[in-house]
Amino acid sequence: MIMPLQRVNEMDDLINQYRLYISTERNYSPNTVAAYREDLDQFKKYLSQKCNKEEIQPEVITQQDIRNYLGELSEIGLSKRSVTRKLSVIRSFMKFLLKRGKITLNPSINIISPKLPKTLPLYVEEKAIAKMMELPDISTIIGLRDRAILELFYATGMRFGELISLRVNDLDLRNNTVKVFGKGRKHRIIPIGSIAKDIIEKYIKIRKEFFTKNTDEESKKILFLSPRGKLFSPKSKGVYEIVNKYIGMVSEIERKSPHILRHSFATHLLNHGADLRAVKELLGHENLSTTQLYTHVTVERLKRIYQQAHPKA
Repeated sequence: MIMPLQRVNEMDDLINQYRLYISTERNYSPNTVAAYREDLDQFKKYLSQKCNKEEIQPEVITQQDIRNYLGELSEIGLSKRSVTRKLSVIRSFMKFLLKRGKITLNPSINIISPKLPKTLPLYVEEKAIAKMMELPDISTIIGLRDRAILELFYATGMRFGELISLRVNDLDLRNNTVKVFGKGRKHRIIPIGSIAKDIIEKYIKIRKEFFTKNTDEESKKILFLSPRGKLFSPKSKGVYEIVNKYIGMVSEIERKSPHILRHSFATHLLNHGADLRAVKELLGHENLSTTQLYTHVTVERLKRIYQQAHPKA
């Protein structure tokens, strides 16, 4: 008996086309593609419930629909930053639909994003960083791995996703550099300091001790592995827990994520006179304005020093 073909939901099909577009043509990372897909699925679900029907035609989506959706997200307690991100995804999707001729008007135009509070990047002081690096017990394979993770985060300012996907072959320790596969699937070369290099070399010598019968050939190429011989997934808490543990032992900073070490890297470079454009390239920022946020941190630090030290402050 031949089963009838199931009709593909048009909105699902368009979301799949968009996902393919941002993955292949825009070179977005797999993590970003997955996050965008999740946001659009959530928006589609809202529209389906609102209209009380499974299939939604893109041309019937109105500006008020989007406004109501954002309002509902705010009402359930979603942060302004998260709401802004979801609006950004919807805007991008609507532009895609307009270019493909699926809609004649873009309903996301003229929708104002929630005003975000200006927050300066949090960072750990240099003395605390130095103290933190001495905490892992490098006489053990776990301690040596943890120290290598901390050193590499702070020495390069790379992102969490960039670190967990690093392969051993991405390191060029002869030339003190590492090749990073960053946002937009763009590569960049970052220098590595001598202290981080020494620790990483020691770690590489023992990293095979992490291999287990569950370690596949692809995982064996990855630099950092879990005690079970598995690579750290984007949703894994392993690396977060490592960083959180050691930052918490030296600092009372509220957030203790890997991104704090990235902030610390950039802030300390600028404090010591690094060129802003050079820091931009090291961080892999698309725009200089993103990097300039760190200059505000250094200015605030100078103000504090001035207030404490100047007799007439």
